[in-house]
Amino acid sequence: MKILAFSDLHLARNRAAAIVEASTRADIVIGAGDFCNHREGLDQAMTLLDGIKCPFVAVPGNAESADELRAAAGPDIDVLHGQSAHVDGLDIFGIGYGIPVTPFGSWSCDMTETQAETMLKQCKHADIIVSHSPPKGVVDQTSAGMSVGSTALRDAIVRLSPKYVFCGHIHDSWGQGGTIGRTKVHNLGPTVNWFEG
Repeated sequence: MKILAFSDLHLARNRAAAIVEASTRADIVIGAGDFCNHREGLDQAMTLLDGIKCPFVAVPGNAESADELRAAAGPDIDVLHGQSAHVDGLDIFGIGYGIPVTPFGSWSCDMTETQAETMLKQCKHADIIVSHSPPKGVVDQTSAGMSVGSTALRDAIVRLSPKYVFCGHIHDSWGQGGTIGRTKVHNLGPTVNWFEG
């Protein structure tokens, strides 16, 4: 199975066009949040991705709420935030938002580590975890060298040992990969990233 995954589109028209074009060769597309900017332009962002015809799973970033994303995405996109979906033989669990709480202010959709831990406990098995935020200590470094990922997510990865964790959020770590046990963790960024399911 060919998986196309991306994050942090942030309304980039040329990036969206490349993702839509590549999706014609994908079995599933996964979007790890931040489709728009500061809670604005989400309908426009989803229109840019209209050409994706294969199964599409998305989580909300900190730039859009889960309800906003569900409303803009329509019925053909599986929006996951504390839920699982079974797609083409893969169990995919999604958790969105900024974890832990960001310094960005009231527009940002964030969760505390405690809230994230409660949500992640609902997951009993996953082949793939899609999280907007990265786990603590892997693909989570800012340009200042600070590790700002989620401890709750890291604990869940250790417990569940999924094959992949796809994330974004920390722009300075786009394109980077790492491992936690047997799990491959990828901070995607707004490019075409291919994986085998």
